Amino acid sequence: MNMKKLLKSLSVVFILMSMVCFSSCKNGGDTSNEAHSIQLKFSRLDQDLIAIDTNHIAEDLAKLKSKYPEFLDFYLDTLMGFNIQGMYNDSNPGIIYGLRTFLTYPDFRGLFDTIAHHYPNTTSINKALNKGFSNLKHYYPQAPTPHIIYLNSNLNNYAAFTYDTIAIGVGLDMYLGEYYPYYASVGIPHYMTQRLTEEDIPVNVFQSLYRAKHPFTMENRTLLDMMIQKGKEQYFLEKIIPFVSESKRLGFTQQQLAWCEASEAAIYNFFIDRQFLYSTNLQQVMRYIMDGPNAAGMPKESPGNVGSWLGYQIVKAYVAKHTDKSLQDIIALPDAQKILQESKYKPK
Repeated sequence: MNMKKLLKSLSVVFILMSMVCFSSCKNGGDTSNEAHSIQLKFSRLDQDLIAIDTNHIAEDLAKLKSKYPEFLDFYLDTLMGFNIQGMYNDSNPGIIYGLRTFLTYPDFRGLFDTIAHHYPNTTSINKALNKGFSNLKHYYPQAPTPHIIYLNSNLNNYAAFTYDTIAIGVGLDMYLGEYYPYYASVGIPHYMTQRLTEEDIPVNVFQSLYRAKHPFTMENRTLLDMMIQKGKEQYFLEKIIPFVSESKRLGFTQQQLAWCEASEAAIYNFFIDRQFLYSTNLQQVMRYIMDGPNAAGMPKESPGNVGSWLGYQIVKAYVAKHTDKSLQDIIALPDAQKILQESKYKPK
């Protein structure tokens, strides 16, 4: 696979964002709660790498190639930038100066050790992902079942990403908890580190699956358009990972979610009064549908991404009045204004 094709196939979650394509299939109304039982394949590339004999790296890489036939070179070269290019010999500069340093330098080894401490196993994550993919199979029977590969991305902000449709990578180094001290050193603000926990992994994985099929678009879009896009995504997550709390699915704290619920009418009126709802001025409205410490012009208790929450409320109001429509029907609706009108959404 050439580099252009590789980069095109890569879809990455930078902290909380990623994409991968899955096939959709019309199920009719969402009346069944039965999930399709599946069993995902899970691997620990982080553990496999740190187990390499650093005196015989090339030999051990050749062995790993059989375990990760397509993914290994992608990880080493595209993701980590070692430029080994599949040439597994101990004179390769990519091995000498890249991979060997990654495996032996004390600070880098310390990150491997921290991951091992936090994740001696991934049993609970595996269970959650199996449940989510079982639900996905109910709504999308043709969706591929990927290989889940846990890894160490060296704090490069790769939380979850997909490689074509065959694998999903999960950078365990990006889920070491809200107070992991080195997140600040690589420029991650605290309002984002609160979402770098084990519970956030299923959210990020299924966000990636959704966004490949329905990528978020901003160009020539009104704030309402963007809010409904985010609202549909939240509705998808509600269906696929209902066992994850609403605050986690939204990326809010419980306090932020409580503030939104108590201030629903005020939030809606804020956008109406300022005529933001139909604004296409991205500098003016983007801050309400993207991550931030809080929403501009609103109390400090507000989440920066408050517009996504409001879009979710509008989508839920629409669903309540159109119970015959399937998940696929709702996601395929093209007209945000029509969704708002037909939802009869009027918070009090």
